[in-house]
Amino acid sequence: QVQLVESGGGMVQPGGSLRLSCEASGFTFSTFDMSWVRQAPGEDPGWISGINWRGGDTYYDISVKGRFTISRDNAKNTLYLQMNSLKPEDTALYYCATGGRATVGRGYWGQGTQVTVST
Repeated sequence: QVQLVESGGGMVQPGGSLRLSCEASGFTFSTFDMSWVRQAPGEDPGWISGINWRGGDTYYDISVKGRFTISRDNAKNTLYLQMNSLKPEDTALYYCATGGRATVGRGYWGQGTQVTVST
């Protein structure tokens, strides 16, 4: 069955960095566009970044553009999110999901990894 397993979350001070990973199995990862979605406490999930199946095109929400970098390694069936210059408002549960911005709501999601940015 489809599995998406996120890792790499944790607590970091403002201005710090984290790298999230998402290991995929149960489907042909290299043929799927992929996204990162986050859900802050008390809010609905929101798409923040996407990458096409080959990794040649990347997309970002304005809230993370210039600070976060999405990438993928199709040989390892793994999606990444490098997060720099983290802010307290980046605190959320981060999910990887199949699909792009318009279709991620109908795709497969992982269980999420918690990122907390705090002093």
